[in-house]
Amino acid sequence: MNKTVKILLILAALAAVTYLIVNKALTGEEAPNNMAGGPMAQNVAVDVFVVSPTAYQNRITSTGTVLPNEDVELRSEIAGRVTNINFKEGARVKKGQLLLTVNDADMRAQLQKLQSNQKLYSDMEERQRTLLEKDYISRQEYDQVSNQLATATADIQALKATLNKAYVHAPFDGVIGLRQVSEGSYVSATTPIARIVDINPVKIEFAVPGRYSQMVKVGDEIIFSSEGVAEQYKAKIYAIQPNIDPATRTMQVRALYDNNNEDVKPGAFVKIDLPLKEVEQAILIPTEAIIPEASGQKVFLAKGGKAVPQMVKIGQRSESLIQIIEGIAPGDTIIRSGILQVRPGSDLSIRNVRASEELAL
Repeated sequence: MNKTVKILLILAALAAVTYLIVNKALTGEEAPNNMAGGPMAQNVAVDVFVVSPTAYQNRITSTGTVLPNEDVELRSEIAGRVTNINFKEGARVKKGQLLLTVNDADMRAQLQKLQSNQKLYSDMEERQRTLLEKDYISRQEYDQVSNQLATATADIQALKATLNKAYVHAPFDGVIGLRQVSEGSYVSATTPIARIVDINPVKIEFAVPGRYSQMVKVGDEIIFSSEGVAEQYKAKIYAIQPNIDPATRTMQVRALYDNNNEDVKPGAFVKIDLPLKEVEQAILIPTEAIIPEASGQKVFLAKGGKAVPQMVKIGQRSESLIQIIEGIAPGDTIIRSGILQVRPGSDLSIRNVRASEELAL
């Protein structure tokens, strides 16, 4: 009996609560305050701000890599034994400076032999030409000697070209890196000798999103900083890839930094800041006011004390602000806090009002 009584009491209590809720809904009375704090509350306390046009410096932030102005791994064009090394590791060299010599004794001996033959054929050609002018020999006899002279001359030119390959010269002004061979080493076309780099100036390579391809121009100035270094440097864009990479949807860009002090090293990771054209009448809102959805981006407007959803199109963003390109007009009141409790049509209790001019980038 006690169990039956308890069940009846519980049912009676539930019926009473249901009656009160239905009765208050029919009479238009609000729910008690202790029921208004949940996510479906009709009256939501929020902070808002009033939108007004603001001057905005549009900019792109990216990451990049420092590249040397020139970078070559030195190799010998012919195989042979190294007979002379004319550079020190880490030293500066000038364009055309002799750096290394491969054994050239055999080629020099061959050259001397060919030059002797050339002189012999030259003397013979001169005598035959004199005889031909006096009709003492036929044209065919003269042509035979003339061809021998021409062949000897061509052989000398070919051997000289090969002999020049025995000498490795600096292709440009730069700094020699670490040496990989020693005197007496046998080298071939695949043997690395050393690396020479030009780091004055250096190139800064980075990528920008394809949607900004029409806004980035040769001559634009960038600001960059190396990883772990507080100092900032300025460089100018000198080359832009003519196409957008279909895989990454980005466009490669290179800037040039004079690097007179050589404090920026090739291979370093750098952060890039590229200022674009300033927008005089930009609509900026706090990033926390944006609600991402599958179909795009949304904000809530405060109109007539109620929450009204509005789809927007976004542009540039910083850590605290985001640019709105479409969907919001000057004078609109944007909800910036309490968004998780807001629903379309929710009654609003506005706690704090701010203006766009009070927001800082």
